Amino acid sequence: MTSVKKPLYIKNIAELVKLSGFPPLEHPVFAIIRIEELRGLPPSFFAPVVFNFYTAGLKNNLSNTVRYGRTTYDFSKGVLGFTAPNQVLEISPDMGSSVTGWMLFFQKEFIKDHPLQKSIDQYGFFDYQVNEALHLSAKEEKIIEGIFECISAEYHDNIDRFSREVILSYLELLLNYSNRFYSRQFITRNQVNKELLTRFETELRNYFKNEDYHNHGLPTVSYFAEALNVSPNYLSDYLRANSAKNTQEHIHLALIDKAKTLLLSSGHSVSEVAYELGFAYPQYFSRLFKQKTGISPREFRVSQN
Repeated sequence: MTSVKKPLYIKNIAELVKLSGFPPLEHPVFAIIRIEELRGLPPSFFAPVVFNFYTAGLKNNLSNTVRYGRTTYDFSKGVLGFTAPNQVLEISPDMGSSVTGWMLFFQKEFIKDHPLQKSIDQYGFFDYQVNEALHLSAKEEKIIEGIFECISAEYHDNIDRFSREVILSYLELLLNYSNRFYSRQFITRNQVNKELLTRFETELRNYFKNEDYHNHGLPTVSYFAEALNVSPNYLSDYLRANSAKNTQEHIHLALIDKAKTLLLSSGHSVSEVAYELGFAYPQYFSRLFKQKTGISPREFRVSQN
């Protein structure tokens, strides 16, 4: 039996610098480097690794390709990716040869008491999978490259009482531009988007066609993301960009449609219908039904008779 190698856990940026041989830190909880400086990484990095801090990377000339559904993507052009603390990563050995670009790292302490501390969870792309990276156009790449260069210049300048605020301003600008460019990508990558939308709609329909669906509880965002081989955040952001509704809202609409069918085609009570749909509490079902339709399940049943 092949043993699964335990990921290398790196608790902070200072430890990353020590293990990797990166240049000395200019700031205790923030760092930015050129990817070219990754050359010569120890072999331990080319295996599963867990960073207990945030990362953002702009990469060029990646030689590997990534499968997305039935489509293969070439990552040779500008690719922007993010990770949140405690995600398992695998660094490809070719990161030390032909790849160019930027990597920045920041710990939670760096954004403490800044508006980003509260808003960073709204940037769903920190929890995207590697094959959901942001593919930049030439114009977009120039903008992102410029932001990294500004962050680097500030980072390597003499630290004063304004340094953190200036870097955080650039970081927030980077995240907001990334939000904009991801929205563009959701719309313009038509082949993938149409396929993903079709597959999601099919999975949603098939869920309620299965005779034992009620044994699985309420359908969840995670269930459909796993079925479609994408991350939950990516699926919700994609659906919101293309239909103005996130995954949970689509699930709720499908639940209401199924509920209407059950209310009209069976003699079951409202509570029985709620339990059959997977609700643990009938009150929650009735509240959701009224929220989506404007009337209660009982009022709906009466109105159709």
